[in-house]
This record gives sequence, C-alpha cells and structure tokens, in this order.
Amino acid sequence: EVQLVESGGDLVQSGESLKLSCVASGFTFTEYNMRWVRQAPGKELEWVATVDAGTYKTFYEDFAKGRFAVSRDDAKNTMYLQMNNLKPEDTAKYYCAVRVNDRGFWGPGTQVTVSS
Repeated sequence: EVQLVESGGDLVQSGESLKLSCVASGFTFTEYNMRWVRQAPGKELEWVATVDAGTYKTFYEDFAKGRFAVSRDDAKNTMYLQMNNLKPEDTAKYYCAVRVNDRGFWGPGTQVTVSS
C-alpha cells in the first residue's frame, strides 16, 4: 500500500525558512518521480516542484524558482522541500504526491502558514 507522510509545516514570519519532509513507503521509491503540490484556502491545488527518479533533475513552478529547493534521499525513501524567503502567499497545505501504476497518491499534507 502506497503511503506518503509529510511533516515540517509550521507558522512562520514572512522571510523565514522551512524544510518539509515526505516519507514514502509501499512502492519502490527509487523508480518514481516525486512532486510537491499545495492548496491554499479557497484555491485549487497547484504544482510546486518535482524531482525525477534516477537523474535527480528538478523542476519548479515559477513562484518557487529561486526560493524553493526540492531534493530526495533514496536511502531514506524521503523527499524534501527547502523553502526560503517565505511569503504570506505561500500559506497553504503542502502535499507530496506520486503516480504509481497510473494512480495518483498523496499524503495527508502539512500546513504552512506565513504571517506578514
């Protein structure tokens, strides 16, 4: 059974940093691209970043470029999202997600709140 568990969310001030973690189980982590998505109150789910399996190539939505860094530790089945210079508009619930056998999976999420 695919399981994803996010952690690291918190209430922070504008300009501060946070590092989110996502621990995965139930599938061969090293074989799958992993992504972070987020959902702000009243808004649709939006993609944040992806880290590819094997190549470790990273891709970012425009708002994340230069401020966020996605990484993975295959030995720990864990993906990370380092978020710097946080802004109030980054307030959202952050989810890690993976597509396995044509099904999408995501965890319960971790809340990030940025006060101005």
